[in-house]
Amino acid sequence: MRIRPVGAHALLLDCTTRADVPAATLVEAWRAELWRRREQGELNAVEIVPAATTVLLDGLPDPAATAEMLAGWAPTVTNDTGGAASRASGPDRAEVLVPVEFDGPDLPAVAEYWQTDVADVPRRLTGTRFRVAFCGFAPGFPYLTGLPAELALPRLATPRPRVPAGSVALAGPYAGIYPGASPGGWLLVGRTDLVLFDVHADPPTRLGPGTPVRLVAA
Repeated sequence: MRIRPVGAHALLLDCTTRADVPAATLVEAWRAELWRRREQGELNAVEIVPAATTVLLDGLPDPAATAEMLAGWAPTVTNDTGGAASRASGPDRAEVLVPVEFDGPDLPAVAEYWQTDVADVPRRLTGTRFRVAFCGFAPGFPYLTGLPAELALPRLATPRPRVPAGSVALAGPYAGIYPGASPGGWLLVGRTDLVLFDVHADPPTRLGPGTPVRLVAA
């Protein structure tokens, strides 16, 4: 793992260094380990922010000393990128069931990509153990891992100018849920009434990194 300074009080952990382990797996392993260390008082960090291939530690009083500690830590790496929560994920990481009405306009396109029938797409999605890898694009937008690599999908050639809030979508290796109406180029397979982001809630994001997620037919 490469550790890079970011500004005066942050470090960036680059998880693309091992050819034998996917970056997403390393990111989740480090996110869980850092979360556990912070809860136990071994790590003083204001923010632990996972992304697709990196983890950002922000609000560090002494980044150089933290980098030295990190060099001696070894998180447990498993091949589980789906919904089984790591032991280090924290007490608030219970599985969240997301009720979905599978009526998205791109179901036929997804079925064609997957070389199956339309009815099989919801079956595959409800049978997948997802986990929130990170949030991005918009406040509360969860990037869900767990789909097999062979089911990765291309984005739309031309993004839609408006995707309704609650849309359940697929793109690349991820599933995602739009927390609010916005432009978007993901393939839409369904919709949910679950509120994903509420600025008045604590925490405001319903599906934070590390959360196990299961899609269920509404």
